[in-house]
Amino acid sequence: MLRALLPLCALLLASAGLLLGGATPASAHAALTGSSPAQGSVVDKAPTEVTLTFSEKVSVSSGSFRVLNPAGKRVDSGKPANLDGGTYGVPLRGGLPDGTYTVTFQVISADSHPVAGGFTFSIGAPSATSVSVSDRTVGGGVVGVLYDVARYVSYAGFVVLVGGAAFVLACWQRGAGERTMQRFVVSGWIALTGATLALLLLRGSYTGSGKVADIFDLSLLGPVLQSKTGAALLSRLLLLAAAALFVAVLFGAYARGDEEDEGHERDGASEDGSRGAGSAQDAEDAADRAAERRDLTFGLAIGGGVIAAGLAATWAMAEHASTGIQTGIAMPVDILHLLAVAVWLGGLAALLTALYRAPSIEAAAVRRFSGIAFGSVVALAATGLYQSWRQVGSWSALTGTTYGQLLLAKIALVAVLIGIARVSRRWTGHLADAPVVRTRTKAKKQTVAATAASSVTAAASPSDGPASDTSDTSDTEVSTEAGSGKGGASAEETAGSGKGASTKGAAGSGRNTSAKGAAGSGDPKRAAQLARQRAATAAARAKRVREADPFRSGLRRSVLAEAGVAVVLLAVTTALTSTEPGRTEEEAKAAKAASSSSSSSSTGARSSGTLSLKLPFDTGGEDGKGTARVTLSPARVGGNTLHVYVSRANGRAFDVPEVKLAFTLAAQKIGPLPVEPDRVATGHWAASDVQIPMAGDWTVSVTVRTSDIDQVTVDKNTKIG
Repeated sequence: MLRALLPLCALLLASAGLLLGGATPASAHAALTGSSPAQGSVVDKAPTEVTLTFSEKVSVSSGSFRVLNPAGKRVDSGKPANLDGGTYGVPLRGGLPDGTYTVTFQVISADSHPVAGGFTFSIGAPSATSVSVSDRTVGGGVVGVLYDVARYVSYAGFVVLVGGAAFVLACWQRGAGERTMQRFVVSGWIALTGATLALLLLRGSYTGSGKVADIFDLSLLGPVLQSKTGAALLSRLLLLAAAALFVAVLFGAYARGDEEDEGHERDGASEDGSRGAGSAQDAEDAADRAAERRDLTFGLAIGGGVIAAGLAATWAMAEHASTGIQTGIAMPVDILHLLAVAVWLGGLAALLTALYRAPSIEAAAVRRFSGIAFGSVVALAATGLYQSWRQVGSWSALTGTTYGQLLLAKIALVAVLIGIARVSRRWTGHLADAPVVRTRTKAKKQTVAATAASSVTAAASPSDGPASDTSDTSDTEVSTEAGSGKGGASAEETAGSGKGASTKGAAGSGRNTSAKGAAGSGDPKRAAQLARQRAATAAARAKRVREADPFRSGLRRSVLAEAGVAVVLLAVTTALTSTEPGRTEEEAKAAKAASSSSSSSSTGARSSGTLSLKLPFDTGGEDGKGTARVTLSPARVGGNTLHVYVSRANGRAFDVPEVKLAFTLAAQKIGPLPVEPDRVATGHWAASDVQIPMAGDWTVSVTVRTSDIDQVTVDKNTKIG
C-alpha cells in the first residue's frame, strides 16, 4: 500500500512546489485605476484631500492610506472614507509646502486578497524625496507561502470530509463500520479544522506586515474577525463542530446498526426450523430495523448535506463569487460547484482507500459511485461553464491572462480525469463476474471479551461444547463467492502448516482443538493471542484473494491514476482562487488606460504624439473664470502646431479678447519664448511653426485677458521632446 501511494505523494509535493513554492505574492483582485492628484502630476495648489479609485470596492482601515512629505512624515489628517463606489479619499493637512509627496495604500479587495501600491505627485514643482516608491506587494514571503499551503489543505480537507462521508452514505453503507473509512473521513475533518485555525492566525500578518512574528500576535485577531474573511472562517469552525457530531453518529450509531443487522442475519441463517411460530415476529422485527435504518440514513443525508453546503458557502461568501457581476447567482452556483468537486474527487479518494486498505468492497458499491461521479461531472461542467464566462468574459482574456491560462490547464486536467474514469468504468463492468471477498470481523475488544468469557465458562464447566461454540462465534470468517482454492480451509490450519509440534498443538489442530485448548487453560491472554493470530491470518488470506483478482487490480491502478490527476487539479484550483480573474484584469487595464489618457490631458503626459494641457484661470473680474486647454503637436524638438481652446466654467466656448503664451526652459536658461496665436473662432486660437529648441521640462505660461483691465497668467510644467 505504501509503495503504491508513493507516486501520489510525490505528485502532491511536486504540484504544491510548482504552484506554491515558486509563486509570486497573491495576485490582487482589485486594481488602482485612477487618483487625484494623478500619478506623477504637478499641481499648482496643495489639495485638501487625495482620492484613489479602484476597480472594485475594497476594505480600508485607519492606516490604509498614507501621504508622506519629502522628509517621509505623514501629512494625512483623518481616516479614509468611501466617496463613491470604488473611490476613496483621505484628507490632508492645510498649508502644505511645495515639493514631491508620496501616497501609499494597502487595502483588502472584495474577494479577500490584499492589495498594496504607491505613487507620487508634486505641489508647485518636483523635488527630492527621502521616500522610496516601488511596487509594494503584500501576501508574499514565508507568511504568504504558509497561507497558500493552509488554503490548499483546507480545500483538500473539505473534499475528503464531504466526499468520504457521501461515499459511505450513498455507495457503501457497510463501510461505516470499516476502520479504514473512519480514519479517512476523520482525517479530512482534522485537516480542514487545522487549516481553518491556521488561516485565522495567519490572516493578520498576511494582509499586514507579512512578518512571521505577527502570526502569533493575538491582537490582530480582532480586526480579522471583523472582516468578511474572518467571519467566513469563524462560521466554518462552527459548522465543523456540527460536522464532528455528524461524523460521530455516522461511525457510531449508524455503524453499530449495520453490525447489528449483520448479526441478526447470521443468527437467522444459523437457526433451523425450530423457530416455528416466531418467524412472523422475526420478520416484523427485521422490517422495523430496516425502517429505522432508512430513517437514520435519510436524516444523516439531510443533515450532512446542510453542513456540506454551509461549509462550501464559507468560500463562496468570501472569494470570487462574492464580488463582480451577478453575485446573487454566482454564490449558489459556486456552492454547487464545490459540492460537485467534493463528491467526485473525495469519493474517488475514498474508493481508492477502500480498494487498497478495506478487506473488501462490493461491485455494487463501485457501480453506484460510478453513477454518482457521472452526475457530479455534469454538475461540475455546467457550473464551471457559467463561472468561466463570469470570471473570464472574453476569448482574449482566456489566453492573454494568467487566470485564463490556469483555467485552460484545469479544463485539460478534467478532460484527462474523465478519460481515465472511462477506463475505470470498464474495470467496474467486469467486477460482477469476479470473486468478491466478504468479511465479517468483530472489533478487537469484542473478540477479546468473547474469548475471555468463553474461558470463564469453560473453567466453570468441564463440557467442551460451549467453549467450542463460543470459539466459533469469535472467529473471523473469510469466504469467496467463486469458491476456488482453499476457500473452506480454516485460518488456523493455514497458519499452522509447516510449524513445530508445539505450535501445531496451540494453533494448528483445527478450530475446535485450539478453542478447547484456550478455554480449558483458562488463560485470557492466551485466548486473546489466538484471536489476534486468527484475525491476522484471515486478513493476510483476504489480501491474497484480493490481489489475485485481475479486475480489482486493474481498477485499483486506474483509480490511483485518477487520484494523481485529482491532486494536481486541486492544486490548480487553489491557484485559481488566488489569481485575479481575467475579466477583472482586462477591465482594470482598460480603466487604467482611460485614466492615463485623462491624466495626460491635465498633467501634460503625451498621448498619441500630442501634448494636451488644461489650465484653469480666474481673472478676478465679473465672468472671469474659465479653462484654457492647450494642445501642442507633435510635441517634439522643432516645429509644432499649437491650439488654444478657451471655455467657461459651464463648458461653453469663451470669447476672450486676447490670449498669449510663453515657453520657458529654466534648467537651460532658455526663454521665455513668446507665442501669439491667431483667433480662429469663438474660444479657439491657433499658431503654427512653434519652435521648441531642445527637449526638457518646460514651463508653459498662458495669459488670458477677459476685459480691458482683467487678465491673469497661469502656467504648468510639462516634459516636451
